[in-house]
Amino acid sequence: MASEAALKLFARTGYAARGIVYLLVGGLAALAAFGQGGKTTDSKGALTQLLAAPMGDVLLGALAIGLMGYALWRCIQAFTDTDHHGNGPKGLVIRAALAVSAVTHLLLAVFAIKLITTLGGSGSKDGGSEGTASWLMSQPFGRWLVGGVGLVMIGVGIAHGIKGAKAQFADNFDMPPQVQRWTYPICRFGLIIRGLVFMVVGTFFIVAAYQVNPEEAGGIAEVFDTFRKQPFGMWLMAFVAAGLFAFGAYSMLEAFYRRVDPSAGTD
Repeated sequence: MASEAALKLFARTGYAARGIVYLLVGGLAALAAFGQGGKTTDSKGALTQLLAAPMGDVLLGALAIGLMGYALWRCIQAFTDTDHHGNGPKGLVIRAALAVSAVTHLLLAVFAIKLITTLGGSGSKDGGSEGTASWLMSQPFGRWLVGGVGLVMIGVGIAHGIKGAKAQFADNFDMPPQVQRWTYPICRFGLIIRGLVFMVVGTFFIVAAYQVNPEEAGGIAEVFDTFRKQPFGMWLMAFVAAGLFAFGAYSMLEAFYRRVDPSAGTD
């Protein structure tokens, strides 16, 4: 069906768009680690940096379309259960996480469009982790909401680490064995490091909840800043940057080799 083919195209374009974002985040951080003019930043910051590139508005527009496609595919995964996670407690948690991913990537696409239309924007801090924590803190039981977000992020990080360590992603890949030999180590490394980043960000949120101070919350940029201050900080930064770059490569591989079947969850 034409509609199913279009959904597959949206999904694969979306995986590629997410991959490009993480390639930018990891690449910029690696350059910063070795003093080559890069910048430690998050997804929004990477898009802001991209705007300054030749034909940056065109590239951002293409990424925005891809990210919207990815958000659409995440919604399909969450609500029709294309990957057969089921309706048990574990399956519902995974599907809820997919729905949250849809929202976050849609917001990232909107941010990219705003950058194009305003030819600049206000950078990655607006609406980032600190802004999210501040908004949650202003709600009833806000302190507990911020702490809950932190726990969820730590849980997602652990799930990423397990997925990478056990190569669980292989169940959804249709990849020739000769390609698996060199790509699977990259995929595993990328997932484990992204999981580590999620766990550190989740810890930031828990600290913010404990201290009732949203300024303690942080995202990827703050993760890099934390590692920078440790012994051998430059090498820690470079290691994490390489991991996020590897996660970007993993997403690009998903664009080509992941099984994408929009009708799988309608049986």
